[in-house]
Amino acid sequence: MPTKLMRPIFALLSFILPLQTAIAQGTVPTFKLTVKQTSYTIFGSDPAQGTTTTVPTVLVPIALSFESKKVDGKPLVMDASGEVAAVLASPVFTNFAFASGGTTQYADAMQRTTFPNANEWHTLLGKPEVKPVTITVPAGYSYVLTSKKTGQFFAVADVEFVQRELFKQIPKQDGKLVIAVTRNTTYYVEGDATECCSWGTHGVDTATGNSFVLGSYLHDAPAVVEDTDVQPLTQQLAEFIKDPLHNPLVHFDTRPYPGNAFPAWLRLPSVPAGDQGRCGGITAATAYFLLEPTNNNEKNNIPSSKPFAARTGSATYHLQNAATLSWYLGATENLGTKYSFPDAQALPTAAMPCPARGRRTAPPMPTVAAFPQTGQPNGHQLIGYWEGYGGPGSIFPAREISPQWDVVIVAFATPDHSAPEGTMQFHTPAGLTPDQFKADIAWLKNHGHKVVISLGGGGEHFTLVAPQSASAFVSTVTNIVSEYGFDGIDIDFESPSLSIDAGDADYRHPTTPSIVNLISALRQLHDHFGSKFMISLVPEGTQIPSGYPSYGGQFGSYLPIVYAIRDILSFVDVQDYNTPPLEGLDGEIYQPGSVDYHAAMTELLLHGFDVGGDPQYHFDPLPAEKVAVGFLTPDTTPAIVSKSMDYIIAGKAPAGTKYKLLQPSGYPAMIGAMFWTIDDDRRHNYNYSNTVGPQLHSYPAAK
Repeated sequence: MPTKLMRPIFALLSFILPLQTAIAQGTVPTFKLTVKQTSYTIFGSDPAQGTTTTVPTVLVPIALSFESKKVDGKPLVMDASGEVAAVLASPVFTNFAFASGGTTQYADAMQRTTFPNANEWHTLLGKPEVKPVTITVPAGYSYVLTSKKTGQFFAVADVEFVQRELFKQIPKQDGKLVIAVTRNTTYYVEGDATECCSWGTHGVDTATGNSFVLGSYLHDAPAVVEDTDVQPLTQQLAEFIKDPLHNPLVHFDTRPYPGNAFPAWLRLPSVPAGDQGRCGGITAATAYFLLEPTNNNEKNNIPSSKPFAARTGSATYHLQNAATLSWYLGATENLGTKYSFPDAQALPTAAMPCPARGRRTAPPMPTVAAFPQTGQPNGHQLIGYWEGYGGPGSIFPAREISPQWDVVIVAFATPDHSAPEGTMQFHTPAGLTPDQFKADIAWLKNHGHKVVISLGGGGEHFTLVAPQSASAFVSTVTNIVSEYGFDGIDIDFESPSLSIDAGDADYRHPTTPSIVNLISALRQLHDHFGSKFMISLVPEGTQIPSGYPSYGGQFGSYLPIVYAIRDILSFVDVQDYNTPPLEGLDGEIYQPGSVDYHAAMTELLLHGFDVGGDPQYHFDPLPAEKVAVGFLTPDTTPAIVSKSMDYIIAGKAPAGTKYKLLQPSGYPAMIGAMFWTIDDDRRHNYNYSNTVGPQLHSYPAAK
């Protein structure tokens, strides 16, 4: 449920010492920049040698063939072969007169800007050998978005899948740098499309030992894509220069971290918080999406940043403004005083350090009062998750939850990995005995709140593949609900806990065992507890809305469940924050965080849609009284939520709205809003519940 990308980072203190040469893994020359107790490996030859090094290259234009997107009955192919001439003519391979670094290639000019005292020193990319490849992308590893207005395609693909498939066809290239190019494609990481978006990847491929850069070339892309031509490729190239030993297949929580580890740095104040919150990370780029400090896109949006325009005759190329080593480490006698390249003003000052993270402390007391709820129920509800975990003193009593919250979802009951598969466990929040917590639940229920227990949560992965695992699930959930007196359950099985098997094409008749068994388990629980037992589903954006452009794997994985239990379902609230860019019913592409996005994604459920774009698999609309919209408190504002509610429920479109509801008057019976979390709302003076709660409760009664 919480966004998966806000994970701890660590910092390293460092000071510059002299440079030393070193032999590193990979297939290209590197040297070491020694930093007191840390060494940084940099692409190229030692600047102190004052020599010219030409690195042979292999340019690999990739044709991605998408099995999930058919055009005239055949898989859509997005082929970068047509962009080879443009890449070769760009400053990636062709000299350009840079203000800093001289007339040379992009990578060399960046290095010369970083080490301005290195005379007659160059690291050049040789004329490449071109080796085109085709990669077939099965359903479940990508989806393709289309702009109806222009007919342009834009792909969202699993970067690790593409990397692995690429190097099945490109064996080790000794002494060479592989530069692989896709067309109009952004990427997600760790096999999870909620962790989106990047322009590619770079480093050393562990299967072959190849040093490589993988990036997209943008040409004739939909208008929602702001970057263009070689900007994504130069972004990945710039990061490779600073961290050539990066291993993108080793995930962030691994220690020791492969490649360079810089002092933890803060994002610019003008840049939205991203995959690590305000902290950018400890590497040359952000931990998940490999974004530069200069990137200014919202979290889970397509990467964007202000480019450097390089005009070469009749052509203009857009290059990434990237941080230099001086930005991370500070200017020294070895490093220059320019913090960004090519535009020195993109980062006019050095990085600010990310503050160390401490233990959770007692939450601050609100300085305003929670608004009471007045009037009779009108069918609209404010739904929130109460975290209920952390150290003693780091949580607040459940009895202090604002009266505005109609449904309180306790997070979480989790898989017991020491017991048979499917076994769930629940531990009371720190500092509370089971009896105390039971009393709190009873108090909330007596004061008009519904209280349900959420099962699963982000990072808590398990499946119900075997029938006996479903039995263990039903048994242990029954015990938890009965012991604590919960009104029902909330299903938060995030990727990869739910994944549609290959060949399971009809959401109405699923064959994937984990999905079939979960449906059976939910019906058993409902039959056991009776008609008043609440069952809510909280899918990620990939698990319902992405079922519109593609069906398979994680995409649309909740659709069989919604279809099978819609008669006993209390409500669905899609996590509009754990979600990538997606397509609305108007055939246009929308990005997370906007009123347009919330309206477009919600209307998919309210209006219905063709699953995977195929009319024979139409998903009928859900009743509006079974649909809510999910928000993350740090990622949105009360104003955006309020405008979204007014638009979806009452049809009042805010100024500048691009997405037009297919039902212009809105959906008056739509439940309302869900938030992660109640705790964060209280920490911020009830700024969500005191705004959105009264708004929802003041609408005319839903009919």
